[in-house]
Amino acid sequence: MIPQVFKEVIDLGDGRTISIETGKLAKQAHGSVVVQMGDAMLLCTVVSSYKESTMDFFPLTVDYREKFAAAGRYPGGFFKREARPSDGEVLTMRIVDRVLRPLFPSDYKTETQVMIQLMSHDENVMPDALAGLAASAAIQLSDIPFECPISEARVGRVNGAFVLNPSRAQLAESDIDMIIGASADSVMMVEGEMKEISEEDMADAIKFAHEAIKVQCAAQLKLAEAFGKKPVREYAPAPADEAIEAKVREIAYQNIYDIAKGGHGKRERSEAFSAVKDEVLAAFSEEELEANEGLIKTYFNKIEKEAVRELTLAEGLRLDGRKTTDIRPIWCEIDYLPSVHGSAIFTRGETQALATVTLGTSREANMIDMPSFEGEEKFYLHYNFPPFSTGEAHPLRGTSRREIGHGNLAQRALKNMIPADCPYTVRIVSEVLESNGSSSMATVCAGTMAMMDAGIQMTKPVSGIAMGLISEGDRYAVLSDILGDEDHLGDMDFKVTGTADGITACQMDIKVKGMPYEILIKALKQARDGRLHILEKLTDTIAQPKADVKPHAPKIITTTIPNSFIGALIGPGGKVIQELQ
Repeated sequence: MIPQVFKEVIDLGDGRTISIETGKLAKQAHGSVVVQMGDAMLLCTVVSSYKESTMDFFPLTVDYREKFAAAGRYPGGFFKREARPSDGEVLTMRIVDRVLRPLFPSDYKTETQVMIQLMSHDENVMPDALAGLAASAAIQLSDIPFECPISEARVGRVNGAFVLNPSRAQLAESDIDMIIGASADSVMMVEGEMKEISEEDMADAIKFAHEAIKVQCAAQLKLAEAFGKKPVREYAPAPADEAIEAKVREIAYQNIYDIAKGGHGKRERSEAFSAVKDEVLAAFSEEELEANEGLIKTYFNKIEKEAVRELTLAEGLRLDGRKTTDIRPIWCEIDYLPSVHGSAIFTRGETQALATVTLGTSREANMIDMPSFEGEEKFYLHYNFPPFSTGEAHPLRGTSRREIGHGNLAQRALKNMIPADCPYTVRIVSEVLESNGSSSMATVCAGTMAMMDAGIQMTKPVSGIAMGLISEGDRYAVLSDILGDEDHLGDMDFKVTGTADGITACQMDIKVKGMPYEILIKALKQARDGRLHILEKLTDTIAQPKADVKPHAPKIITTTIPNSFIGALIGPGGKVIQELQ
């Protein structure tokens, strides 16, 4: 039987199109689509169990894999089979997950899996920019509860003109490489790197991408209507009890507000909040706790969040006593480790990163072997987040997705400040030793100083800051240098890195719908003030890169040979050059 195929085509306006097709492949999945741009084809499926999970969180898995056959290639190494995901695949999983996750109902606890696979590769198409569109389109065809369609788009800027979903060749000439995730109404995620652009330019790039995303969201709705979208499945909603909520609020709200206003440290504040929670639980009988303990704790968390947010909106104060624009005390040190090629400590409040630099030859370059990209990196950064950094103990299970994502953000922040003629392969390793706030931004700062300590002639030093937003109606507050708790309770958390002259990288997650661009630009400008303050602390510690590498670091000397002597240098049959080697 020939399957009935449904298809929508999106015109990008420059002769290129994106098609979304369903009905031919993977029909037992709850939703499946093939997204095609040029010769690049992604298959995306989504399945959500009809049995509710016993977990107290939403068990969503987003998986993205690139098949080597898609590019007519074999996997490298001894095992000719795709195995663990590459860092590039993990980074694509993260940018899709961050947009999808907030749009499922908060009380939906059913195990859900989104699988995206690159089945055919086109060297002129970067497939990660299509993954969000594929994931959302598959969900739209299913009966899974989901708020609204979303999509993602990459933006470049070549010769001053924005380019939608540029090729890798175009990106090489671009001063912007950003992926934006959004619904038709709201921008939700921004991730990318830039070559010292302004805050206004960044906002313009986001607007450009959002206009294209609106068209892609409309195409998904048309496809779902033509296909015959199933009614949204029923599931058990979260229990509610107004009387319990009122009782918890009466006991907890003012106590939490007063503790939050006290300006305590992380441990003292946590212990005080726990004491209030114990007081709330003690106000209920054993029978009530047995029946509703989970609900009571849910209401406590909700009221805790309300109280802390109201303190900031009403009085301009934060959990640790700072005002909205205040940055925690900073101290820095370089040349801390005697045997490494470069090192630096950056401590901001209760967050600390120790960065090391190792210098090597071209042999130490990081080889990238993906179906969609083959190449090498002469600069790369690895980020480690051990459990003791937050005072916790749990087993180590290899490098986490979070560590890969945070390390990539810091790497993108610094990479364009390394001169093109740097003869070394440079590896930075950031060990996060304490964390209460952005450790990725601490990594950027420590990495800058460590490279300068190692004698890498950076074009300009880079600093970074994590920002937050709390909004309620017409009231809002932009927070500089957020704590871990403020990251959780805010409406937007975004990290911005840059030099004194412009932005070099960013990562944003926006939770509030329809945020005006005016607030975004205000937040970015407040971030700039914070970045410059932090940058001053870095340059007070080390004003210029050291003139030379350390005595125990490898020495690379570059000599230019006149063309007339090339033959003599090589020698007959390569004899001379081989002896030199």
